[in-house]
Amino acid sequence: MSKNVKYIIAIVLVLLAGTVLYNKVFIPKHTFKTVHPTKGDLNKNVFGIGEVGAKNIYAITAQTGGKIMQITTDEGKWVKKGDLLVVIDSVDLPKLIEEAKMSVYKAKSELQATQEELDSLKAQKRLAQLTYTRYKKLKEKAFVSQSEYDKAKSDFDTIRASIKATQAHINSSKTEVIRLQKALEALHVKLSRYKIYAPVDGYVIAKEAEVAQNVLPTQPILKIVDPKTVWIKAYIDEKISGDVKVGQSAVITLRSQSNKKLNGYVSRIVAQSDAVTQEREVDVAFEKVPMPFYMNEQAEVLITTKQFKNVLKIPADLIVYKEKKAGVWVKEKEHAHFLHVKVVAITDKEAAVENLDKNTELLVPDKNKKSLSEGMRIY
Repeated sequence: MSKNVKYIIAIVLVLLAGTVLYNKVFIPKHTFKTVHPTKGDLNKNVFGIGEVGAKNIYAITAQTGGKIMQITTDEGKWVKKGDLLVVIDSVDLPKLIEEAKMSVYKAKSELQATQEELDSLKAQKRLAQLTYTRYKKLKEKAFVSQSEYDKAKSDFDTIRASIKATQAHINSSKTEVIRLQKALEALHVKLSRYKIYAPVDGYVIAKEAEVAQNVLPTQPILKIVDPKTVWIKAYIDEKISGDVKVGQSAVITLRSQSNKKLNGYVSRIVAQSDAVTQEREVDVAFEKVPMPFYMNEQAEVLITTKQFKNVLKIPADLIVYKEKKAGVWVKEKEHAHFLHVKVVAITDKEAAVENLDKNTELLVPDKNKKSLSEGMRIY
């Protein structure tokens, strides 16, 4: 082999080595982590903070004033519908009821006696009528005197008048019996107001009076919550509340059970927003109310406003904007390339996108490294 050929080969090898050395050493290169899109479901959520409340809270109040003689329950206790809760001193009302009963009994007895008297008069009337009819016929034949006929007629007329008066007395007695019975019923109703019973199966959340305390009508004594209506009164910023609808599913996290996720749903959206905080109250009910529960306990809700099934997902923090268009940085042939994407939905953690392949290598920006730029060498 000639010297010239050897020199040419040596020069080519040196150039190749130089090119490799230049590409590997002198041209700047950067290392970034990469991830691939994934397939799955994406939920668009709205977050809110609130406290435990209830739709139905019953204030147990005194229906009539008086001194409390007995309270059969306390805060934190469960009661059944119809359970006796409170007894208020009825003073002399039982005595008045006994007197009213006696008056009713007396009026009924008098009515019965008058009715028996009427029956007797009716029997006498039949006899007097027969006598009067017979004397009338005998007088026409001049077999009896005028005085005997007049006496028979007078006896008959007297009995008829007595019957009429007795019937009027009976009608008056019946009215009196009805009046006294209604008065007795009114006393029983009044007496019933001195005893207060549970309106529902519920949980006592407040006791606002004590035994021996005098209370006024409508003054609260207990508060009972219907456990079936317990919910979270969540407050959501008006800006993000527009997508919230009744019936949407939600996840509830109680402060006392921060490691548990409880299922719920939107039960009610209050019609008015708070003009000061610019928040809207959204009531989120439990699918199954946790036991025990604590009123006014702080809670968080995450309401799913929309569900996207089997979509291509990427981390939300990979989305960047250039010229007001969303896109991601991808790795193509050892270089960084900005690729526009269509964002279908986005949460604080994930984004559903289109026009990406699940094999695409997505570059993860690193604030500790140089910002990505078009054509940057990546390895």
